[in-house]
Amino acid sequence: MKALVIDEFGGADKLHWAELPTPVPGAGEVLIKLAATSVNPVEWKIREGYLAKAFPHRFPLILGWDAAGTVASLGEGVTGFRPGDAVYAYCRKPEIQWGTYAEYVTMPAEAVAAAPRNLPLEAAAALPLVGLTSWQVLFEAAGLRAGQTALIHAGAGGIGSLAIQLAKVRGARVLTTARAENHDYVRSLGADEAIDYVAEPFAGAVRRLAPEGVDVVFDAVGGQTQADSWPVVQKGGILVSIVDRPDQSLAEKLGVRAAYVFVAPNGGQLRELAALVEAGKVKAPAYEVLALGEAAQAQERNRARHVRGKIVLTIG
Repeated sequence: MKALVIDEFGGADKLHWAELPTPVPGAGEVLIKLAATSVNPVEWKIREGYLAKAFPHRFPLILGWDAAGTVASLGEGVTGFRPGDAVYAYCRKPEIQWGTYAEYVTMPAEAVAAAPRNLPLEAAAALPLVGLTSWQVLFEAAGLRAGQTALIHAGAGGIGSLAIQLAKVRGARVLTTARAENHDYVRSLGADEAIDYVAEPFAGAVRRLAPEGVDVVFDAVGGQTQADSWPVVQKGGILVSIVDRPDQSLAEKLGVRAAYVFVAPNGGQLRELAALVEAGKVKAPAYEVLALGEAAQAQERNRARHVRGKIVLTIG
């Protein structure tokens, strides 16, 4: 199979084409023929070597964790799928090597789900990582409930686009930070209030909009944004980050909770997400389509945060 790989860590110029053996599904696995993948910040971070100590890895290394395509074949013992079925999956494995910038990928069947029937596979490819991240932050870590207020940072990004919608599905009030040019977009996703963090410090705006503070802060930015978020969490509320591990001792001092989430594969949650998409309650983020061969450019744009929603890479 053709795949886009790196043989060492470094810049975008390290990405190159390679011909590799097509993987064979083992017992309990599904072989997916990829139609599309999508670009996430974790990919350029892996490529640069920033996560080399966090994950076991081997070269040649195929980047990419989002997958949408069709079932090519099934390993022993797999039921519930047939060759030709349209599926999607979040394809992070314990060892980082065989990703989705390729024609084929294998995954355990329990991590794979039928793709939403009302979406093209390009749109489905934009969903797994951002959908599961939002689900696991809001519903599992934060325990978001109807009537609560959530502050979602970077609402126009891929994760923010799903987090806003899932928070609204749960019945929460949603405040989000976004540049002014993205306010119409985040409101179209259901955001109740959009805060232009360029025009003013977001914490002051949150205090005007939610004087008692918010129940949940979803931190998808880290750094100073996380530091400035603590004062807007109400007593008993929670700050959940997917970027920097929050300071637990500071959280205790402030009378709030804190958590860190690194998204895990979960086919059951993808099935629930697909049902919401098919019911019209959640839609794919805005996305731009490029060819897999343009991955280097796409990663650099993602790194510069010059993307609304997601960049999808088509394969084949």
